[in-house]
Amino acid sequence: MNTLICGSMAYDTIMVFKDQFKNHILPEQIHILNVAFLVPEMRREYGGCAGNIAYNLHLLGGKPLIMATVGDDFAPYAKRLDKLSISQKHIRSIPASFTGQAFITTDLDDNQITAFHPGAMGYSELNKVAEAKNITLGIVSPDGRDGMMEHAEQFVEAGVPFVFDPGQGMPMFSGPDLLRFIDQATYVTVNDYEAKLLQDKTGKTLAQIAESVSALIVTLGADGSMIYAEGREIAIPTPKPVAVVDPTGCGDAYRAGLMYGIQQGWSWETTGRLASLMGSIKIASRGGQNHVLTRGEIEAQFEKNFGYSITL
Repeated sequence: MNTLICGSMAYDTIMVFKDQFKNHILPEQIHILNVAFLVPEMRREYGGCAGNIAYNLHLLGGKPLIMATVGDDFAPYAKRLDKLSISQKHIRSIPASFTGQAFITTDLDDNQITAFHPGAMGYSELNKVAEAKNITLGIVSPDGRDGMMEHAEQFVEAGVPFVFDPGQGMPMFSGPDLLRFIDQATYVTVNDYEAKLLQDKTGKTLAQIAESVSALIVTLGADGSMIYAEGREIAIPTPKPVAVVDPTGCGDAYRAGLMYGIQQGWSWETTGRLASLMGSIKIASRGGQNHVLTRGEIEAQFEKNFGYSITL
């Protein structure tokens, strides 16, 4: 059962400023801001929503197919995907462009200044859902605006159920745009902040949105998640992580678990618990793709945290 993951591929460059931004930004001079931060610590991570979701789905034993656009600098990421045996069949290279890039500077108070260059993501509409074969589930995650809209349309035309995951791409869309996505989607997933924004933009309550889809999933960070499905509100707990290191990519890990459970036809209680576990596992390591577990280890953690077993 192939899962088509439409979304971004990106490099995350994380730099650490060994001080506090507030000590170097003068409020009375903010109108002529001109500052430089020495960042002796820097690392580059593989990221992007599609890349992170595919990585976690691969850990679970799923069959992810990434549909994304990348630039001339994609070779290191391509080599990584080859090593993981994750298909690149639907990753399109855009000449004379960069792969999406996030440049994140963090200070000692965990404040962040981020610059994001979308690069090749701006051409995501060149990829067509119909080009992918034997797809039984899809997701439209943050990507180029036109690509997200067209891929949702194409999933409907192909008769393939899909998850709408607006994420950080939500500001690109108007209320009517979002209502159309909700009408087209089989499932909608957002975090708690995005849920508030979605309600403000559409004028719909969570209960009303849930009536339009098979399930509405709202993640709540350390407080777990809530799944609105089958006329019920299903509270999903979050296992206590072994460490809280970096939240980057936790939402993507959750979505991978969600999609795996949907593909298996599991109950929402079990599907939500697996999704929640994947987010808890991810937060204990830096970056979106540096946690390494076997399926047996994930199964063991699931039974330990929830008191019953699953087979991946």
